[in-house]
Amino acid sequence: MDKKYILLENDTITHNGCTLYRIQAVRDFTDVKAGDIGGYVEREENLSHDGDCWVFDNAMICNKAHLLDNAQVSDNARVSDNARVCGDSFVSDNACVSDNACMSGNAHVYGDSSVSGSSCVTNNARVCGDAYVSDNACVSGNAHVSGNTCVCGIAIVSGNARISDNAYISGNACVCGVASVSGNAFVSDNAYVSGNMCVSGNVRVSGNACVSDDM
Repeated sequence: MDKKYILLENDTITHNGCTLYRIQAVRDFTDVKAGDIGGYVEREENLSHDGDCWVFDNAMICNKAHLLDNAQVSDNARVSDNARVCGDSFVSDNACVSDNACMSGNAHVYGDSSVSGSSCVTNNARVCGDAYVSDNACVSGNAHVSGNTCVCGIAIVSGNARISDNAYISGNACVCGVASVSGNAFVSDNAYVSGNMCVSGNVRVSGNACVSDDM
């Protein structure tokens, strides 16, 4: 294996009881040049030597987390536990990806957002602000989740859907198409919101409700 970085034994930090090592590139790839200093990893298994994946700035990867392919982690972002970030995904700012969460495709997680549990963020999806994606939820397509929102349970947010403000999506709910959920809206249970529909304010959509202009 042609290694692309080494661990700097004399440049370490401690995070949650784990020792993490600053990395240094030993060959050129993409925008990284030999000698460039990167972020922190706990062990080489955290960051693949294949592809163009890289840890920048003071970002860190620890535990059994993996960064693969062309994925990047930068700023003060953290990837931990058994999380997997692959494809052309990007984690930046103060975002955190943890537990068994998975990012793939061209997904971006940034701001102070968090992706945890066994959730996934894929395709061209964006999760930002203080948004929280957890449990077995999935955010995909060109969906955008922002603000203080929460997407949890086995909820699906897909297509060009927009979730913002303090919206809460849970249960087996599905928000898709170009639908938007904002304000303090709550979509739960088996509810389905799709098409060009907009759910906002203090509205609650639950049970087997369907809000759509597709019918």
